[in-house]
Amino acid sequence: MTKPVVTVVGLGPGGPEYVTDHTRAEIARVAARFLRTARHPSASLVPDATTFDEVYEQADTFDDVYAEITERLVAAATLHGEVLYAVPGSPLVLERTVRSLRADARVECRLHPAMSFLDLAWARLGVDPVEARVTLVDGHEFATAAAGLVGPLLVAHTHANWVLSDIKLAVEDATGDEPVVILQRLGTADEAVVHTTWADLDRTVEADHLTCVYVPSLGAPVGAELVRFHQLARTLREQCPWDQEQTHATLVRYLLEETYELVDALQALDPDDPATDEHLLEELGDVLYQIEFHATIAEQEGRFTMADVARNVHDKLVRRHPHVFGDVTAEDSDTVKANWDAIKREEKGRTSVFDGVAEAQPSLAYAEAVQRKAAKVGFDWPDVHGALPKIAEEAAELLDAAAGGDADHTADELGDLLFAVVNVARHLKVEPETALRAATRKFRTRFEAVEALARERDLDLHTAGLDALDALWDEVKRRG
Repeated sequence: MTKPVVTVVGLGPGGPEYVTDHTRAEIARVAARFLRTARHPSASLVPDATTFDEVYEQADTFDDVYAEITERLVAAATLHGEVLYAVPGSPLVLERTVRSLRADARVECRLHPAMSFLDLAWARLGVDPVEARVTLVDGHEFATAAAGLVGPLLVAHTHANWVLSDIKLAVEDATGDEPVVILQRLGTADEAVVHTTWADLDRTVEADHLTCVYVPSLGAPVGAELVRFHQLARTLREQCPWDQEQTHATLVRYLLEETYELVDALQALDPDDPATDEHLLEELGDVLYQIEFHATIAEQEGRFTMADVARNVHDKLVRRHPHVFGDVTAEDSDTVKANWDAIKREEKGRTSVFDGVAEAQPSLAYAEAVQRKAAKVGFDWPDVHGALPKIAEEAAELLDAAAGGDADHTADELGDLLFAVVNVARHLKVEPETALRAATRKFRTRFEAVEALARERDLDLHTAGLDALDALWDEVKRRG
């Protein structure tokens, strides 16, 4: 069965003089015609065409725009057998809808060559893009697409001043006096080529849909600090004897240590004291280096790279947030969590509710995670009043086991008691790991105060006796 056809033509960069005879012939041949936008100097060459300008006005995101245009074109092609789709410039230069159509198995997408804005841009700039090695970048993706680059760059899709502002802010280390050239409405009677600086990029002109920006060079690349950090990890791995000896296995202890230190920094963070940010900043960097270290080892082994790590987690987060990036509705966090778990089960092909629960995590956190997973399938007390009596029950069994003198049985019952306590904490929505750490920290602080009080009174804690220690403890406790 023959597929419906979408014939795509380009209207060139400017006026009708840049539209080829072949394109004009295709426009005349196909009766059902569509324009991506009527806001183009040569749009009048496509008579009786349906435009998609209202889609841009109604949609929330550009991805929504591209998806809606694709669906409408596929439906029209199915109805008519063939439709014509006219786009600004060339069909293969920064045309997301064309990319979407080419990937759609429901239609056959036939592309016809056309002159793009690039040809006029090189002419106005006097630049050979091949010899100069110019990189073409989409302005909406500048921060990621231009990562690590210093130029020359030609930035397209800069249709509004807020896009220019986002581009400028993406280069934190720019001096501001780097030269840039803003090109507007090339191939029209009112074309403009404006020379300005990086600092004034978003203040020099009023950007429109026929605006692009040429950046000869930047003092620092986009994402310079992350690029520099990645290069440092590579250098250390290649030149430092200690770094060269490390493996994924030997680095585990350091990852755990740095993670615990990060937790300490998070717990010490004071929202009213910016000085506490320094400790958190340092510990976040230490954990980030551990991740970079593992990725560098994998890169040397030819297995994966840091870019793969970032891409993987990026794509996973997009997939698991369909309420943000898709058409799913989630009004509360419980729905978000339920959607996340359902998507995760489907992705992993898991058969047990406990699949994916890390056994290497601290025991209290492990117990809480296991209980939480079981509760999701209904194996749980309805509330804390069902869980709380188990503590007394397990405590009694522990005392019986201890009285019997069986060490293994006693250890087993002690584990049951701790497990019951974790269950109560979960029902009370208290994280047991955090609660125990806080209790331990409180005990340590008070006992250090006991030590200080003993020193003031020339008491030796080792010989003072329990009664004296209890008295000191009560005194410290009364002080608050």
